[in-house]
Amino acid sequence: MYVVHFFEEKVEILNQLLGSVPALGEPITVKGRKGKVTGVDQVDDKHVHVQITVEKAPIKNKPSAADLAKKKKR
Repeated sequence: MYVVHFFEEKVEILNQLLGSVPALGEPITVKGRKGKVTGVDQVDDKHVHVQITVEKAPIKNKPSAADLAKKKKR
């Protein structure tokens, strides 16, 4: 069992106790966000630091100023 620390840039996102360490380049889902493993650092025999890059979430359609002006104000 390994204590795996997931990092995005220099910010720790998640700690997990896992049976196996993720491989380099493997697609991964952390906290519902998709990403890829970019680096794996073995700190000691139990602790592993995994660097990941998370895909940017698509920007949902925001209402335009014209749409907001059409709404009834109460």
